[in-house]
Amino acid sequence: MLSRQVVRQASRLAKPAVVPRQALRAPFSTTRSVQALSEEEDPEMNGGYINPPRIKRQFRDPYGDWTEKQERRNFGEPVHEDEDTLGVFSLEEYTVMTGSMGMAMWGLFLSCVGVLGGAVYLTYPDRPSAPKEYPEGLEAELGGSGALRAFKAGDEVHGVKL
Repeated sequence: MLSRQVVRQASRLAKPAVVPRQALRAPFSTTRSVQALSEEEDPEMNGGYINPPRIKRQFRDPYGDWTEKQERRNFGEPVHEDEDTLGVFSLEEYTVMTGSMGMAMWGLFLSCVGVLGGAVYLTYPDRPSAPKEYPEGLEAELGGSGALRAFKAGDEVHGVKL
């Protein structure tokens, strides 16, 4: 009998106290009732939520003392509305070159190609040969009087008189 009483008493002591469900939540995770605010009170129309500055996590100090090192944020830090586009795992923002610098490089490339083409045009040698002339145009050899005739002396070929 004594052993049963000891077991009952021990089981009562081992049971946790009943805690209401609301008390189990962390204070930052509980939602407050959202009131309808006017446009003057809430210019961003987001229920009074104060957004942190719009800074991409890519530009935060990677060696800073962050609670979550990979995402570069601290515990309890407010999250921006556009968190999906500002996080570390969103697309990388390209900051290596500006648009004007890219256009200047394209202009430099095209001018170099133009200068090279001009230099080749100016230094390209003349034609090493001249069109061949035949006396009487070799009409018999080329098929007679109705055939396409060859060049004769005095004909103009490519703007040059033979």
